[in-house]
Amino acid sequence: MSDTARVGRIMTFTAKPGRGDDLVAIMRQVAEGLRGSLGCALYLVSKDAGSPDTVRVVEAWTDFESADAALATTVATRPDIDLNEVLGMLAEPPEQIDLDTLGGVGL
Repeated sequence: MSDTARVGRIMTFTAKPGRGDDLVAIMRQVAEGLRGSLGCALYLVSKDAGSPDTVRVVEAWTDFESADAALATTVATRPDIDLNEVLGMLAEPPEQIDLDTLGGVGL
């Protein structure tokens, strides 16, 4: 792991039945909007293998402030990302787990 990735975040989104692919499409747009963002080392969008309506995003950042600022800017400046649309797809509130990265393989 390089010195640039110091914190991590795991987000879990549970879409309403049958809306997992729609949610993935929007989360991939968010990922594209973050390309080149200061502090972003990783923004990986995945679906659970056994639960197609559960979407997880694994993130690595230099700090949580950079993460929050980059995500807010991306959502606010991209007309193809509608936060209300995302919230309407969810069956329950998203789960956020913040992590202090300690080492490992990658990044």
